[in-house]
Amino acid sequence: MTTMTNASVREFKMPDVGEGLTEAEILKWYVQPGDTVTDGQVVCEVETAKAAVELPIPYDGVVRALHFPEGTTVDVGTSIIAVDVAGGAAPVEEAPAPAPAEEPATPEEQPAARQPVLVGYGVATSSTRRRPRKAPAPDTAVQQAAAAVQQELNGHSAPAVSQERPLAKPPVRKLAKDLGVDLTTVTPTGPDGIITREDVHAAVAPPAPRETAPAAAAPAAAPAAPVSYDTARETRIPVKGVRKATAAAMVGSAFTAPHVTEFVTVDVTRTMKLVEELKQDKEFTGLRVNPLLLIAKALLVAIKRNPDINASWDEAAQEIVVKHYVNLGIAAATPRGLIVPNIKDAHAKTLPQLAESLGELVSTAREGKTSPSAMQAGTVTITNVGVFGVDTGTPILNPGESAILAVGAIKPQPWVHKGKVKPRQVTTLALSFDHRLVDGELGSKVLADVAAILEQPKRLISWA
Repeated sequence: MTTMTNASVREFKMPDVGEGLTEAEILKWYVQPGDTVTDGQVVCEVETAKAAVELPIPYDGVVRALHFPEGTTVDVGTSIIAVDVAGGAAPVEEAPAPAPAEEPATPEEQPAARQPVLVGYGVATSSTRRRPRKAPAPDTAVQQAAAAVQQELNGHSAPAVSQERPLAKPPVRKLAKDLGVDLTTVTPTGPDGIITREDVHAAVAPPAPRETAPAAAAPAAAPAAPVSYDTARETRIPVKGVRKATAAAMVGSAFTAPHVTEFVTVDVTRTMKLVEELKQDKEFTGLRVNPLLLIAKALLVAIKRNPDINASWDEAAQEIVVKHYVNLGIAAATPRGLIVPNIKDAHAKTLPQLAESLGELVSTAREGKTSPSAMQAGTVTITNVGVFGVDTGTPILNPGESAILAVGAIKPQPWVHKGKVKPRQVTTLALSFDHRLVDGELGSKVLADVAAILEQPKRLISWA
């Protein structure tokens, strides 16, 4: 890492490109020292726990230093690139060692106020600052405990220490919310004071019983030998970024929401015929028309007929939150892992508009350009496992949602049609739902409605 001393040099810090994120991995640099950059130019691509995002530079000038190589995970708020806004040829000075902490910029060094171009980036509008790294966890815990006692005794009086927003990743915040744990009372054990899942579980676990007598002194344990494995027979892949966030979210969902899955096998021959007709319709010229489009529309109609399925469970308030809008999530497999972007206000879109939105969503996901905002606030999800030749599955709910529909492969099967056994196009649907707020009757009605529409697509007209 390099340190710049020229007064005309501006340090661009890693922004929070998604709500509550604490770090990001630098995937690729698009500039090198000596390159000229302009305000708004993309200089690098980073991967967070939610998506890959391109970062634009907020200055005009000449790149003087890239502080981290590709593949490095950097904390939010850490300088990643230096730009000489004067455009001079000042040399890059190598620092003997990384500085222990970065001093805040003086008022003279602050850039002029400008419109933020990225979520979480822009000129600070408050005095909130990142938690100092040098604060040891045990002292922090003592201060928090003292503050909690004083606040309880004084009622509405201010706590003894300043209350900063605890550092925790979104899945950990979700777990704490589900378990009713106040993160300000949790002692962090992660790096830089970050609260981990284990810290949250420890906060709700009963205290271990005290030993009545001291245990016999045990011999000192030998240091653990480094883990080794046969590289010719095994490959180890670090779990980070999107895959790490997905894994944490799925574990949190599976163990907080009681899942129930129901199945139905459907004759979709008429739906497949309608797909071919729509492909020839001038209104759908240039749009992606496939079975998923009609399945998505069928689910939206079923939600309209059974609105209570489109809800979420608020553990803290002990309330069921019924949504009067549908942000329809579509699970997408990408090289970086599974992501679930959603179509905002899908319930209000016509069939051509829905086709356009689906096409944009899939293309963006495949290019790895899905933004964090596109994966937030989903209400119901569809996962199409049929594209892999799978008949069906038992999908896990996307955190914060009440239902997810899995669509199996569509293939010819013998089927009784009008009293005779004929080859028909058949698929199996699986609907998983949160049994805390969706009972068997409601879940069955939704699944039956989706199946009825796919069997007789003309119901889209009469039921929509």
